Amino acid sequence: MGAVGAMLAYPQGLGWGLAGIGASHVAMCAAGLWPRSTWLGPNLLRLPPSAEGCVALTFDDGPNPDLTPQVLDLLDQHGASATFFCIGERAAAHPELVREIVRRGHAVENHSMYHRLHFSTFGPGRMQRDIAAAQQVLAEITGEAPRFFRAPAGLRNPFLEPVLCRLGLQLAAWTRRGFDTLNGNNAARVARRLYGTLAARDILLLHDGNPGLDPAGQPHCTTVLPGLLAAIDRAGLRCVTLRAAVPPA
Repeated sequence: MGAVGAMLAYPQGLGWGLAGIGASHVAMCAAGLWPRSTWLGPNLLRLPPSAEGCVALTFDDGPNPDLTPQVLDLLDQHGASATFFCIGERAAAHPELVREIVRRGHAVENHSMYHRLHFSTFGPGRMQRDIAAAQQVLAEITGEAPRFFRAPAGLRNPFLEPVLCRLGLQLAAWTRRGFDTLNGNNAARVARRLYGTLAARDILLLHDGNPGLDPAGQPHCTTVLPGLLAAIDRAGLRCVTLRAAVPPA
């Protein structure tokens, strides 16, 4: 309101004022469309220094009864722990699979209730209702409230951080992703993005839900994960969950 009042009081500055408002809106939009941005509030991009020697595998968009059990078996073979950002609606449809994720030593976190691709256009009320609904569903299924939230497609707006604060959640993005939801990629290309420059404290993003398929029709997640786990082993790194590596805020 101060900027508007100043423009009314000094109409000769109207053009500059409008330009300034436009620039600020562009900056906020750019921040929301950049998933790894920290301009709109805290955003976990890497594990803290206390987690040196560790990496975090994270899986989005599940649970998926066709793919999540395969992912769990592969993780078991390497003794790896992972974080599953689950969609509340899908968790409610497959509660036993969510409980199986936890039973095998992994963590379940909040990926919104419905995973609307226009989530970043929500106002604060709708945003809070969506996230809180998923929080309730996941807490009731697992017996433990999620501590982390990942926005659908990583996109958000300035309303998100106050909502997360009220719900006791921390925003988590990633260090690198494989773009494994895209059809037609080959496993080598997805793998290079994920572990071509693998380093301690990386947060890696894959998808056990909405998977892309390689040219042979196989989900990228299952074709890339064995090589990724082997690379982590060769590097002498250990897979941990976000909640094990990041102290509560």
